[in-house]
Amino acid sequence: MKPLSFFRQLAGSLLSRRRGLLRRTYTLHSTHLGREVRLDVYRPSVPPWRLLSLVIFNDGQDLEKMNLKKRLSKLYRKGNLPATLVVGVHAGDRMQEYGTAGRRDHAGNGAAAPAYEKFITLELIPWLEDHYNLYHGPERRSIAGFSLGGLNAFDLAWRNPQHFRTAGVFSGSLWYRHKAFNPKLPDAHRIVHDYVAKRKKKTISNRFWFMAGTADETEDRNQNGVIDSIDDTLQLMALLREKGLEVGRDMAYVEVEGGRHEPETWGEVVGDFLSWALHR
Repeated sequence: MKPLSFFRQLAGSLLSRRRGLLRRTYTLHSTHLGREVRLDVYRPSVPPWRLLSLVIFNDGQDLEKMNLKKRLSKLYRKGNLPATLVVGVHAGDRMQEYGTAGRRDHAGNGAAAPAYEKFITLELIPWLEDHYNLYHGPERRSIAGFSLGGLNAFDLAWRNPQHFRTAGVFSGSLWYRHKAFNPKLPDAHRIVHDYVAKRKKKTISNRFWFMAGTADETEDRNQNGVIDSIDDTLQLMALLREKGLEVGRDMAYVEVEGGRHEPETWGEVVGDFLSWALHR
């Protein structure tokens, strides 16, 4: 009897070569955001009865720069991805919508983050469920983003584990703080780090995939020889480990040597994220 992995690989190969990958663009009106939201939807051309996993990306306008359609097709051809609906949500006002829903930053940014959270959970997900045959429950659902969109993806999954088991954080803006930077307390007041530190141990049901590039930036606010984007990520992972999450099972970290803060770098590792997020 052949192993299950053989049949998964066979299904992935047939999916790519015989049926291909479809991309459609929609415009969805959001009452909560008060704007039209463009969606790029990538769907494997499988029969309509086939159940699909779901991955939502913030900053969906960057997916084309990442050559996502070609990368998805390659993953299917190699049998590295189950049938999955990938949705890119084009950004509006990133500074206001891509914050942390429970708290604005020190400059008042993130005012529309609660509205964006409601758009995702109360408008987008029901719309997708009406139009596509999706697995229900959070186990097969993920959300991801880049920079501020990565910060927001972490926050959305953290606050809504009933919707998303997994979050992907590409070059996440984890420096986001509720008080202005104080050089005497360089690592203080970071919103995500603070609320993770306050969470009781063994109450986290999420999984997190993190990525940072060694050329993401040059800032090193605490002068420890590690750029902030990497330092913030590793410090957050350390806090999550204290709460019981394990690297490999619950968390993954990819560091891209020479990786810059741009879609081309994120595209290099988007397949790593999708493969990790969608295989249990």
